Amino acid sequence: MEVLKITFWILLFVVVYTYVGYGILLYLIIKIRRIFKIGNKTAIDPNYEPEVTLFIAAYNEKDYVAAKMKNSLELEYPKDKLNIVWVTDGSDDGTQNLLKDYPNTTVHHLNARNGKIGAMNRGMEFVKTPIVIFSDANTNLGKESIRRIVNLFGNEKVGCVSGEKRIINKESDVASGAGEGLYWKYESALKKWDAELYSVVGAAGELFAIRTKLYRHVEKDTLLDDFIISLRVAQDGYTIQYDPEAYAIETASANVKEELKRKIRISAGGIQSVVRLRSLLNIFKYGTLSFQYISHRVLRWTLTPLCLVLLIPVSTILAYNEGMLDFGLYSILFWLQMLFYIAALTGWFLENRSTRIKALFVPYYFFIMNLSVVLGFFRYMKKSQSVNWERAKRAV
Repeated sequence: MEVLKITFWILLFVVVYTYVGYGILLYLIIKIRRIFKIGNKTAIDPNYEPEVTLFIAAYNEKDYVAAKMKNSLELEYPKDKLNIVWVTDGSDDGTQNLLKDYPNTTVHHLNARNGKIGAMNRGMEFVKTPIVIFSDANTNLGKESIRRIVNLFGNEKVGCVSGEKRIINKESDVASGAGEGLYWKYESALKKWDAELYSVVGAAGELFAIRTKLYRHVEKDTLLDDFIISLRVAQDGYTIQYDPEAYAIETASANVKEELKRKIRISAGGIQSVVRLRSLLNIFKYGTLSFQYISHRVLRWTLTPLCLVLLIPVSTILAYNEGMLDFGLYSILFWLQMLFYIAALTGWFLENRSTRIKALFVPYYFFIMNLSVVLGFFRYMKKSQSVNWERAKRAV
């Protein structure tokens, strides 16, 4: 029984550290560094204003072209220094034809569909500016986003800059919107602290930028192009920085079923990334970056979901031996787990119902996140995940 108790506390520690402990530890480290003024602040050149390319890889995005181009042309950056490049490989809905008459806009089209990463690899051959900014066709950017991203590149040690993904929440939020919105707020805080400590661990595909010279062609079967591209920049000795005021706006998934479909793909890509970036696990070589990478990403995509599953039988046995209704330590922890899963079931029941009690959706969204990792693992092992992105239905 002692072995079972030790196992329980190890499992619980991993789960708590992954979702709460790392954030607390990171916050404390940042506070201590601020008090003792630890950390080198490299001066940023305020006059740094290079030509940039806004790069949009698109597949059948005709419904978003007008809004995306209106938004892009209204961004606060010198018009003669902002080049817009669309790569529309495989599009057969006329997306490429709708783009022909816009200023400062170049379209590269190929009839064959080779997935987003294929379009990116091909399209990068046409980029000649020192900075390239990647954005999705179905997202609008904050007016100052380009300016704010470029400002961070004024530090020569910065190789990649990640913007923030913002989820539009409606008054009648369903579980996907409420849960995803709260999740991204927490992620935003972690990214700010990660950046202050050393480097953000990965970039948001909706909006991120790199120095063009640092781009390396990515394997054609890559599922998380943004993650692989940004982490390889960090592996080369540059940092990934983050500005939450450089943001991309998109609506939440239409429902949790659509969100689960999206997250399974991301989880399969996350596991693929851990395998592909396994050299980053060497903390003796990469130091702080490895610590951040393992704590913020690797545990979420590998060990922690397994620990959540194992906690159920382990805590059940310990609570049963202690007395389920005696409310000792293990029985209390068991019932707290059950309360959490009951809350998740309640969130499922209320999934498509309008409610102002958004907290009910958090356990459900958390459950969906971890379920997607398990399902994503099997999809990755079966090699059944296509590199061609299937857009999730969005809330209206």
